[in-house]
Amino acid sequence: MEKGLSLPQDCRHFLHSLRMRSKYALFLAFVVVVFVFIEKENKIISRVSDKLKQIPQSLVDANSTDPALVLAENASLLSLSELDSAFLQLQRRLRNLSLQLGMEPAEEAEEEQMLEAEEDWEQLEPRPPAEAPPRRHVLLMATTRTGSSFVGEFFNQQGNIFYLFEPLWHIERTVSFEQGGANAAGSALVYRDVLKQLFLCDLYILEHFIIPAPEDHLTQFVFRRGSSRSLCEDPVCTPLVKKVFEKYPCKNRRCGPLNMTLAAEACRRKEHMAIKAVRIRQLEFLQPLAEDPRLDLRVIQLVRDPRAVLASRMVAFADKYETWKKWLAKGQDQLREEEVLRLKGNCESIRLSAELGLRQPAWLRGRYMLVRYEDVALRPLQKAQEMYRFAGIPLTPQVEDWIQKNTQAAHDGIYSTQKNSSEQFEKWRFSMPFKLAQVVQAACGPAMRLFGYKPVQDAASLSNRSVSLLEERGTFWVT
Repeated sequence: MEKGLSLPQDCRHFLHSLRMRSKYALFLAFVVVVFVFIEKENKIISRVSDKLKQIPQSLVDANSTDPALVLAENASLLSLSELDSAFLQLQRRLRNLSLQLGMEPAEEAEEEQMLEAEEDWEQLEPRPPAEAPPRRHVLLMATTRTGSSFVGEFFNQQGNIFYLFEPLWHIERTVSFEQGGANAAGSALVYRDVLKQLFLCDLYILEHFIIPAPEDHLTQFVFRRGSSRSLCEDPVCTPLVKKVFEKYPCKNRRCGPLNMTLAAEACRRKEHMAIKAVRIRQLEFLQPLAEDPRLDLRVIQLVRDPRAVLASRMVAFADKYETWKKWLAKGQDQLREEEVLRLKGNCESIRLSAELGLRQPAWLRGRYMLVRYEDVALRPLQKAQEMYRFAGIPLTPQVEDWIQKNTQAAHDGIYSTQKNSSEQFEKWRFSMPFKLAQVVQAACGPAMRLFGYKPVQDAASLSNRSVSLLEERGTFWVT
């Protein structure tokens, strides 16, 4: 009976093969189900990660609470960085599995293509241009015979600075102001308003004060044109016009009359601007310029030992100091009172401006620097670097080379900018009579103490080079 029910050998093989194929089919189906499940988990984790990345900003915006503290209180979650790391690992594993099975999801392939396209677009998209450095407006504020022409060359020699040498000279020669009182205040206001327009490259403002008046914006009477490189460079230097005499010609080349339009255009093309002025005495009148949003003003006040200033003025402006010379020659005991009062007034004006700058009022904070000429003469390159750093302008090798070449020169003319500065700055003390030094020390004592200039008690000390007349001072830089 059992033999009758037994299946043939071929049937048993067929059934066995059918069972094995069913197992493989089930296994394959299981793998597909697992892959689909993992792919769904992948998308869920991605959405959760995106949500978690948005949590910190919303929490901060809502109540300024630290997101890490809130997450720690509400759930025991991993940090976002750890979750991102785990998520990236899972993505890599899923991608490897997809590649091994030859079943890379279409969505993932599309996302990669989109990312690659975005990267290519970013590379092709033009980058925004770098912001231009802020335009600085530097005022070298000084008085006559303080070495301002020499220090002004530090800015004149830099190619990206439009430098003007004493443009306010024309106002002084045209507008009549008496010394002191309301007239002095009126002159300061006129100087200030002209100065503001010049800093804005409105050079036409000078045409109202140049004598004779320019024609068609052309003039050959700009004061000391040759001391401003910017007025002697192309294209401002136009071809020479025959039989036209220029009172203050350029030094190293011959140019036609100054075209104020071309000069104004050159001013606007330069990155920065600097003006040397010995006719601005009261620092407080510059407040509107410091607060003008169109300007970024930097004031460098240059001072010098008043004894040296007087000695230099008596040589450079001999006619104005005839009274002083007669007093010294005749040996009179008393000098005329008005001369002493004028000297004292000049010193006080300089001192009050410096004290205002050093007090750091809000409108002047970061915009004022006090420099002693003697420090510049002893360490010209170092002081140039400090002034440029204060102004926020990079110092170029061109200026450094000029300083190296022109501070060791033998020239020492009255208006020369070439001198052996370390030897010349105290030359005055060996020829000044002691009683003249006494008058200056009495009239300018407060200013000398503020700036660190030591008085002398006898003639021997005045002429003795080993006796220092300078107190050590740091950089007067108000930030």
